[in-house]
Amino acid sequence: MERLNGKVILLAGGGQIGGALARRYAAEGASVLIGDIDAAGAEALAGEIGEAGGKAIGCVLDGRDDGSVGAAVELAKREFGGIDGLHANFATFADGTGGEDILTLPLETYDEVMSINARGFVLCTRHAVPAMLERGGGSIVYTSSGAAHQGDALRAAYSMSKAAVNALMRHVASRFGPEGIRANAIAPGVVIYPSIAHHLEGEGGDYFLRDMALKHFADPEDIAGTAAMLMSDDGRYITGQVISVDGGSSMRP
Repeated sequence: MERLNGKVILLAGGGQIGGALARRYAAEGASVLIGDIDAAGAEALAGEIGEAGGKAIGCVLDGRDDGSVGAAVELAKREFGGIDGLHANFATFADGTGGEDILTLPLETYDEVMSINARGFVLCTRHAVPAMLERGGGSIVYTSSGAAHQGDALRAAYSMSKAAVNALMRHVASRFGPEGIRANAIAPGVVIYPSIAHHLEGEGGDYFLRDMALKHFADPEDIAGTAAMLMSDDGRYITGQVISVDGGSSMRP
């Protein structure tokens, strides 16, 4: 499928899911600028895509830094002529390791999570939307999380940051829809990849699978498939939505 021929997509955030996103966008014909705080990783991923016949450039993008985000947008405009799509896909899980609730969560940890996960997506939006308007519109996809709508005794800051992402997405969809910009969020469930696979073996995996209608975990490619649809004209009448890709662990109207 080549639903994204002629499109330029800024992917803010690499990693395991980001790698699948970049490969899928390029395979469907898009030119992809991959920005990540790990510039070497972004450049390596872009090189891999280029060797496979796709078009991609890697660069540094620090979601906490306004200048860094702006520079990535300008690079996409300079190298590819503009931006038709933004996928904001980075996050920190800094509050998910210490077992604190909202009463014991260090405020510096809360500030870090909100700065990256919420403010960082604001920065991406503020730089990308004007560039997209120059091209007559486009599509924005935000990577959210089921944590935004499901209760969690821990990860208060992370859950709050992802709820903020959903609110931002709805604002963008409402405000800029008349000018041709669509905005949606994907809320992944448990996505399995090599670095975390050992945590999901045996009882650890059974804990998560018990509430899933589909009794298996997602691969990064499952997220990428939904994202490619939203970026393409197949998703042209979808905006303002949080789409859960979680095997049925949450079922909402």
